[in-house]
Amino acid sequence: MITSTTTDYQNFFKHTAHPANAEQFFRELLDKRERRYEDLCRNIINDMNQYGLSVVDDFLGMETGLKILNEVRSMYNAGAFHDGQLVHNQKPDAPSSAVRGDKIRGDKIKWVGGNEPGCSNVWYLTNQIDSVVYRVNTMKDNGILGNYHIRERTRAMVACYPGSGTHYVMHVDNPNKDGRVITAIYYLNINWDARESGGILRIRPTPGTTVADIEPKFDRLIFFWSDIRNPHEVQPAHRTRYAITVWYFDAKEREEALNRAKLENSRTNNAIISSTSQGHAQSQAQQAEPDSTTTLPPPATVATVTGASSSSSSAPAAVLPASMSTGTGALNANVSSNSCAASSEICT
Repeated sequence: MITSTTTDYQNFFKHTAHPANAEQFFRELLDKRERRYEDLCRNIINDMNQYGLSVVDDFLGMETGLKILNEVRSMYNAGAFHDGQLVHNQKPDAPSSAVRGDKIRGDKIKWVGGNEPGCSNVWYLTNQIDSVVYRVNTMKDNGILGNYHIRERTRAMVACYPGSGTHYVMHVDNPNKDGRVITAIYYLNINWDARESGGILRIRPTPGTTVADIEPKFDRLIFFWSDIRNPHEVQPAHRTRYAITVWYFDAKEREEALNRAKLENSRTNNAIISSTSQGHAQSQAQQAEPDSTTTLPPPATVATVTGASSSSSSAPAAVLPASMSTGTGALNANVSSNSCAASSEICT
């Protein structure tokens, strides 16, 4: 983000005796912020089109990032987290995954909508991400991003990998066309060194053999396609690892997914009426749930993207970030980041 510096305030007070000068100063400051915000979004567009992912460092700055981290730690220490949903081998002749100990994921999670007590900074984070996603989805010449109509997202999933080698095996967020098109993850891990602490997010874009290894560094924000284009895993973490994830829906695919779910539920209800086996009916109902292994919250928990028109009362107010920073261009094969910090320590 483009944060106001001490020099900015000194210049403002210097001009306050001359209203015309003060107005001109703020106009130039806002123009500067808008240009940097525009550059940030354009770099994300370029990266998503070329690589299918984008990395932005120093997204909110140290002060705001620490406020978010403190909120997350407080929630975790209060016991508000629960086990992330597990997927086990469903073959009838296979031994239980729990017995074999091959857990698919070892994180603890909490869904946050933004209205809960003690979550104001998490809400601020999601609001800022909303603004970026809305902008890159509506800018001209945005390539693949222009194929989608993004107006809704999930609640924020706050996750903690509590060390001890906890991990998440290779998977796809949206393998079943449930509507999610963009995954956004914000990291909160100060002084993270993957050589000692592990916890790397490894993305293996398909087709191809290129692997992107992304360290979960503090104040780092990443975007990538949620579907089969980006299988990914969280490698074993050897110290506590925090992240906040939100998924953004394409309106058309989401509507189709909900319609499929309604149809399956209707079939299930008919099966319940005609079936003499309650156990069979329950099994059918469970199968009818769309994407039941991805820990998506139910549709009622969807929030509206900032800046989009909607009647949702739970949506955050439309806010254009007061400050955003720029990225530095395309990623290399190892996914080096678009650092948003400039020589003046402007942070995003």
